Amino acid sequence: MRERILITVAVVLALTGVARAQPPSPDGLAAARRLVATMKLPEQYKAMLPTILLGIKPALVQDRPEIERDYDAMAAAVSDAYAPFYDAMVDGVSALYANTFTVDELRQIEAFYRSAVGQKFLAEAPALAQRREIIVQDIGRKAGDELKARLTDSLRQKGHRL
Repeated sequence: MRERILITVAVVLALTGVARAQPPSPDGLAAARRLVATMKLPEQYKAMLPTILLGIKPALVQDRPEIERDYDAMAAAVSDAYAPFYDAMVDGVSALYANTFTVDELRQIEAFYRSAVGQKFLAEAPALAQRREIIVQDIGRKAGDELKARLTDSLRQKGHRL
């Protein structure tokens, strides 16, 4: 889970650079910002900080209690240093959406997310994503096992020793 969040941060930061290549229209950017807020993405980005800090902690603390105490005390103050990254995520994703969709499309998407079914989708999306990932990994593992067995048999039939 932590790795997925860190990958998401990296992708969002990479997209921030891509989104800056073409400045979106002011109307498009405003509509995209409203959509981003409606989708509750800012809250999700803010919630990533504790996971980021937990990912950094083992490398810095190195199982030393004296460092861990200081790290934990300092971690709360680090949230100010996270603010520019958080802002960059919101800005980058807003620009990405503004460059991808028309103002009218952004308004339609926002209307969906404001609807009852859109709100339910937003509420269920994290759990669905986790369950979807489990399904995909499980089936992918089974496919890999099956393909490996078939390829092993085929290679043995050709006289290869495996």
